[in-house]
Amino acid sequence: MDKGVIQEKIQEIFRDVFDMQELVICRETTASDIQEWDSLMHISLVSAIEKYFKVKFALGELQDLKNVGDMIDLVSTKI
Repeated sequence: MDKGVIQEKIQEIFRDVFDMQELVICRETTASDIQEWDSLMHISLVSAIEKYFKVKFALGELQDLKNVGDMIDLVSTKI
């Protein structure tokens, strides 16, 4: 799957998880860019991404993520 398509799907997941239909993410987006993005929302977000793409992330993989772009790249390697 193309990384652009993955980003579009992750964009939809972010909007659903945060319940913010106007939310726009980019590869450089981090938790500090979204006020509602706390540890609980992070778990919900990761869970939703895993469910949608039918993948599982190891804890070590998640700890290395610095931004949305890293998540897109990780999903790309998993599918």
